[in-house]
Amino acid sequence: MGPLAGLRIIEVAGIGPGPFAAMLLADMGADVIRIERPGGSMFANQTELDFLNRGKRCICIDLKKEGGVALVQQLIASADGFIEGFRPGVLEKYTLGPDDCLRANPRLVYGRMTGFGQDGPLSNRAGHDINYIAIAGALHPMGRAGEKPAIPLNLVGDFGGGGMLLAFGMVCALLEAKGSGKGQVVDAAMVDGASLLMTSLFSAWQTGYWGERGTNMIDGGAPFYEVYQTRDGGFMAVGALESQFYQVFVERLGLADELPNQYDMAQWPAMKERIAEVFLQHDRDHWEAHFADCDACVTPVLSMDEVKDHPHNRARNSIVVKDGVWQPRTAPRFSRTDGGEPASAVPSGHDTMAILAELGVADEYQRELLANGVVMGE
Repeated sequence: MGPLAGLRIIEVAGIGPGPFAAMLLADMGADVIRIERPGGSMFANQTELDFLNRGKRCICIDLKKEGGVALVQQLIASADGFIEGFRPGVLEKYTLGPDDCLRANPRLVYGRMTGFGQDGPLSNRAGHDINYIAIAGALHPMGRAGEKPAIPLNLVGDFGGGGMLLAFGMVCALLEAKGSGKGQVVDAAMVDGASLLMTSLFSAWQTGYWGERGTNMIDGGAPFYEVYQTRDGGFMAVGALESQFYQVFVERLGLADELPNQYDMAQWPAMKERIAEVFLQHDRDHWEAHFADCDACVTPVLSMDEVKDHPHNRARNSIVVKDGVWQPRTAPRFSRTDGGEPASAVPSGHDTMAILAELGVADEYQRELLANGVVMGE
């Protein structure tokens, strides 16, 4: 199932963006084999909640023991793609760098996920999402006027600019390899990806359309693109940017004859205060129902626990329940080769013996590998 069915991807287990990229490929039907180190999974007792590993098979290999690297090399020789997320040079020490792997498998697409990239003065420095988006220019514009930048979880660097871009790069290179017969390295850096996500804002800044943090139309500066608190402590999201939607919005609030021109920026702070006063008069459920039948671009701000029960999400089956827990469905959707519901995540080493058998490893040697701690699992 899925448009990537028939492709095999080997993933060296890591955290965050690498596993997310591999998850996206698995969601689309690729056979993703995750190489886990012994004791490496943080979800040992709650495998069903390890959503980033859904749909993957797992073999547990200790690269530091004799025979471990050889097994990984065998897996790579059988694969279309390979994903790793170590600092530059780490896998080269194990003879698992791009040169070694492409020599053994010339069609291999070798995906490298890092924060700062494979070269440059920061390439070997430690960092996290907040650091990558900071130097990418993505952190500075976020937040309220007069306040410090707001941290956007780790969605911009790790997942949007990192894992998503790596998955896109892998698919591009895999497609190219089908024609050329040659693999290549995909250098996915979160700094590059976060900067790419800022493309339109970099344009807006240089044209003078974008001002300082928290004073613009889509960063909380405008009263018609804002989050407002309700009487019960809930919140409503307002995105009435276009004039026709704004008109419906203020009419439903009873403020059409009171508020000044939508684009009178000098009046935006006062307009916000007045709109906030109105929203505080009723609970969130009231406002959700009040705006439900019109194009005012007003929606409730749902908690993570509420998402699965929203009527629209239920109608599209956007959140699926599997193994007693709920998680997002695969996306995007396809009319003919849709991936459907995600497959379950499996415990570390769940497929070790089956994968060894696929590689043609003799039963006696399998037992020897287990006894020596080179592999672990079932």
